[in-house]
Amino acid sequence: MNPLSIRSSGILLHPTSLPGPHGCGDFGQEAYRFVDWLVGTGQSLWQMLPLGEVGPGNSPYMSSSAFAGNIMLIDLLALAEHKWLSQDELAVTPAFLDSHVDYQVVTAFKLGMLRLAATRFFALPGKRLGDSYAAFCEREKHWLDDFALFKALWAHESWRDWSEWPEELVKRNPKALSKAAKQHADEIAFWKFCQWCFDTQWKALRKYANERGVHLVGDVPIFVAYQSADVWAHQELFELDENGRPTIVAGVPPDYFSATGQLWGNPLYRWSTHQETGYAWWIARLRHAFKLFDLVRVDHFRGFADYWAIPADAANAIDGEWRPGPGAAIFEALLGAFKELPIIAEDLGMITDEVIALRDQFDLPGMRILQFAFGEDERNHFLPHHYTANSVAYTGTHDNDTSVGWWHSVSEHERNFAQSYLRTDGQDINWEMMSALSASAANAVIFPLQDVLGLDSSHRMNMPGTGNGNWEWRLTPEQIASCDSARLAGLTNRDKRNPRLV
Repeated sequence: MNPLSIRSSGILLHPTSLPGPHGCGDFGQEAYRFVDWLVGTGQSLWQMLPLGEVGPGNSPYMSSSAFAGNIMLIDLLALAEHKWLSQDELAVTPAFLDSHVDYQVVTAFKLGMLRLAATRFFALPGKRLGDSYAAFCEREKHWLDDFALFKALWAHESWRDWSEWPEELVKRNPKALSKAAKQHADEIAFWKFCQWCFDTQWKALRKYANERGVHLVGDVPIFVAYQSADVWAHQELFELDENGRPTIVAGVPPDYFSATGQLWGNPLYRWSTHQETGYAWWIARLRHAFKLFDLVRVDHFRGFADYWAIPADAANAIDGEWRPGPGAAIFEALLGAFKELPIIAEDLGMITDEVIALRDQFDLPGMRILQFAFGEDERNHFLPHHYTANSVAYTGTHDNDTSVGWWHSVSEHERNFAQSYLRTDGQDINWEMMSALSASAANAVIFPLQDVLGLDSSHRMNMPGTGNGNWEWRLTPEQIASCDSARLAGLTNRDKRNPRLV
């Protein structure tokens, strides 16, 4: 059964934001405690950001692979249980921050520990774990081989873009690739080991959550990073020139978030080639996502109808143009591969009738954001009285301010309208907004944990259009301990959003 077919409630929190002993949240004990907290408050959805490794600006939307997991999420204490690390080794740590992720410090520490663990694993893997590792490598080889080789070559080539590597590697000459695979065999094995650890720990966490009635909601960015194994391995699928460099890149025109638009810089798809292959790469990508998650939010759904194409040398996103996307053809191909599409369509921004028609043609739930509701009048479709059952409602997303922060920065019109509509004086604005969503017709409502905690703007996850200081927020143990869990549970039960009680 699709979890969105019944009334439900959930929390948006990326795993890196969890507490933990090694500088960022991971798949360790605190993740299991969070699942228990979700159950105790009647929540049945845990939404997170993309689980791939972070890219420029620490963004999880610019990963070096559309398939590989972020190895910073690996629980090192679990590796110590296998004797690949010792408690003494893990006790000597840098000065980690409880409230933020210092990615540079965390990455250096965790990579060092993972390399040590891999060395010990390969020295004496044991039959059971050795067989598990080998089976994983064989099962995932369709992406894992290219990814591990890409990571090894990237380091060997001093972190240069892949288009600057030796020509035989840029063009993926089979003999050159075979030679490189032998030359970098140990490094390739290390990256495969890390992905195996990620996969094993993630599956255990998902099993724990699912057994307790918590469904995991993932996030699939529509575009991938240029400096990724996907673009290097499938150059024919992207708008690149003869030297492997992008000719046009992704972004959005000026909008609510930015007066100059957003220049994301991802290479755009050569959709004609995707169509010729029956959208095989996209089918493989979604199949992988559906193995990881119960539901998948597809970011920038608009791009399937039409997308903003920006010259690769542009300074900002203003001078782009709209080009047609694949439209219904890609979703028809996906339906041919899967029995159903457990997808949430991120249909925010400048949405046209064509985007809405595409979403509705395949009965995909869209998103409603309450923070967007008060700029106009009662006709604004983000107001709760307009919600339909087949939608997912949020106070805000990872790209928004917290609700408390939003309240202190809105225009006078928005404040007055919100006070009238929500019947509030604003003193408890986060709970008033959550209550309005919960009482709505939307089958699913999801609250950023910052809103449950009533946190201000200093705790937001991302500010679109800025390159630094994003994606770093962490939840402290004191914050979750001070949370009004009973109030959240009462709200969820009031509006019959706890499937365990239905």
